[in-house]
Amino acid sequence: MYNDKRIRIIVGHYGSGKTEFSVNYAIKLVEKGKKVALVDLDVVNLYFRSREKEKNLSESGVRVISSSIKASAVDIPAISAEAYAPLQDKTYETILDLGGDPVGARVLGRYHDILKEEDYDMFYVLNANRPETSTLDKTIGYLNAIEGTGRVKITGIINNTHMLKSTTIDDVLKGQKLAEELSKKLEIPIKYIVALEDIAKKLPKNLEGEIFPIKLYMREDWML
Repeated sequence: MYNDKRIRIIVGHYGSGKTEFSVNYAIKLVEKGKKVALVDLDVVNLYFRSREKEKNLSESGVRVISSSIKASAVDIPAISAEAYAPLQDKTYETILDLGGDPVGARVLGRYHDILKEEDYDMFYVLNANRPETSTLDKTIGYLNAIEGTGRVKITGIINNTHMLKSTTIDDVLKGQKLAEELSKKLEIPIKYIVALEDIAKKLPKNLEGEIFPIKLYMREDWML
């Protein structure tokens, strides 16, 4: 993960787990002594957004930037101008967590002049258990729509096939098969294979991509 470019854009269908990945990614970078900013650019979905964990993330050392309206009970699709700072400040490792559909990628338009190809990676988070991304054709269509709307190119695939706390090894391997088909078809590398820590330990070591163990920060203990 430390060979990724300084700016990482995380996209994927709603329910793919892109925000959970973004939060885990940010915390892992901080644990390695990096200066990290997580920018919540999700102006589509009202739930399970990284801004909900701002207090916890800040305590961990992650700078969280989201809505310009600082009110926990209000959700207004207004992105703070503060988001420009970590994009331009090269001392930051920056993660952009986008909304979960092509419409969510539209917000990247305002940063188009900043996002130079050599400066960013854009990772497509794939959950093969989502009906909308369960086949190769559906997944390609969704990926192309995000690229077209955001005017940026996806540089890596993340297999995050899960069923939340009920995820099995078979779920992950099912997603890996689809991710490999997608990678071959579009010539985009598989970067990470995401799984809960206990599942990650049991995965085969010869899979394409780096195994990325995660914790469930975005779901409370009482949630399934």
